[in-house]
Amino acid sequence: MEIYKLKDKVPDERRGHESAEEGAKTSEESRDDCYGGKNDNCCSDSNRLSEIKKITEMRAGVKDPERVNIYVNSRFAFSLDVAQVVDYKLKVGKILSGEMLEELKEASEFGKAYQRALEWALLRPRSVRETREYLKKREMMKEAKKRKAEWDRDREIAEAIARGEDVTRLRKRAERMRAAKEVRYDFVDLILERLVERGYVDDKKFAEFWVENRNARKGASRKRLGMELMKKGIAKDIIDEMVLGRDEREEIRKIIEKKRHKYSEPQKMIAYLCRQGFSYDLAKEMMEAEAERG
Repeated sequence: MEIYKLKDKVPDERRGHESAEEGAKTSEESRDDCYGGKNDNCCSDSNRLSEIKKITEMRAGVKDPERVNIYVNSRFAFSLDVAQVVDYKLKVGKILSGEMLEELKEASEFGKAYQRALEWALLRPRSVRETREYLKKREMMKEAKKRKAEWDRDREIAEAIARGEDVTRLRKRAERMRAAKEVRYDFVDLILERLVERGYVDDKKFAEFWVENRNARKGASRKRLGMELMKKGIAKDIIDEMVLGRDEREEIRKIIEKKRHKYSEPQKMIAYLCRQGFSYDLAKEMMEAEAERG
């Protein structure tokens, strides 16, 4: 499916996105026969009208003017990025097949999910692994939210029954929501692929940022930095490139300066430096040099 039809919006501020609501599903085969010209007498005029899906209105989004709310048969169906609307050649009066309607809904969900991921990725350099974990976490949170909404609807129906009220409308609404829940879009790999392809997620840029940040804040050994980057999913060749040129003596001096009040005894400081990934011999040499300088 062509769900890449959107431009990257690099926002000056974070924007909200309208979420699409569920529309009633129709029989694609019946639709094709009825208004596709194969059999004009196969159904009544009323049935034919109920099968046809036509764009009846298009409005600019309230929270995000660069998204367009699409109404099908006078009901809100989904929203798309302006670039997607242009690429799909959408306009009021356009007839949509069942297959096209589902593709547009999927494109809508992808566009919103991708834009949120892009905003997150632009906050600072990101690695591929942490981006994948972020996207999966969002998917899990989304599923949990859907389950809670379903439980709330069931409780609402039970309470209405207990009060002796008619629950027909509530049950129909719950059935529509459950049907919509069965259509699950998993965009993790697709979003990650696009972010990497466009250079928004890059392991090397992330490694450079991580090393520079650690270097600015406090000292760190090559061994410790290598372990940290490995946990972030960075390849060994990138790790070696980032850490091999670091001056271990300079890093130890930073740590000694920062921790000298906590570890006043030389042996305790040496033990601490070893825990930070420096060799015993180097740690001892640097402490002896510090002692000589007084």
